[in-house]
Amino acid sequence: MLKEHNLDFEYREYKKQPLTEQELRDVVAMLGVPAKAILRKRDKAVAALGLTGDESDDVLIPHMAQNPTMVQRPIGILNGKAEIGRPVENLLKLS
Repeated sequence: MLKEHNLDFEYREYKKQPLTEQELRDVVAMLGVPAKAILRKRDKAVAALGLTGDESDDVLIPHMAQNPTMVQRPIGILNGKAEIGRPVENLLKLS
């Protein structure tokens, strides 16, 4: 979709290069939401860790950094702003 709109982007393979704790904190700040807003509550790791999704950022973010499948995706970042790509058209708000 981004190519169709002639938008340049850099793709980051979240499993090979997961976001660090600091990067996750930065993304949450750019989105203006708590970490639980980008948590995939149905992810297997959430259940395996006994999380409910109601935990604080300080609890969730380290787990998200260690288990990148727990994070909603895609997330687009441009010029200090971020958007969750659900639906994917949300990413166009960044241009």
